[in-house]
Amino acid sequence: MKSKRKSIFGSGIAKGMRVTMKNLLGRAITTSYPEHELTVSKRFRGNELVWYPSKCTGCATCAKSCPQGNIEVVTRRGKGNAYDVEKCEIDTGRCMFCGLCVEACPFDALYMGRGYELAQYRRGDLVLDKDALLESEQRQPSGYFRPKVEKQLPAQTLLIDRAGRKKKRSAE
Repeated sequence: MKSKRKSIFGSGIAKGMRVTMKNLLGRAITTSYPEHELTVSKRFRGNELVWYPSKCTGCATCAKSCPQGNIEVVTRRGKGNAYDVEKCEIDTGRCMFCGLCVEACPFDALYMGRGYELAQYRRGDLVLDKDALLESEQRQPSGYFRPKVEKQLPAQTLLIDRAGRKKKRSAE
């Protein structure tokens, strides 16, 4: 059974060339990374964790919720009913940044970070001890699972202006 629709010879090539020319002559969507950094999503789960020891009670709920056991929290008896965090280590080399530890923390002491430039040459340097986590207070927390923080973060810089594309499509 023959198709009623006749195809014009070379129409596939013409369609492909039209797409190529459209992208060739259109606006560039790449950036020069070290000079121009993009703003990541407000809920970005970067390869860092931001810990606030003033809010931390040492309950180790974050360590219990970690599916890989990458978090180790050791406490000692403090004044009254309080516990002091003696040791807090997070192995970011094995961490899959699922965010379960952040979701489990009942006191908002642990946040996902927005950093993504934390590459190391040695695997041992990826283990964040208490001192490295104390330095993390200067890092910017992500809005992942924290709506109050999300409202304060800057808007995401997209490679493709999706709002502009929507307006363009509706105008056509």
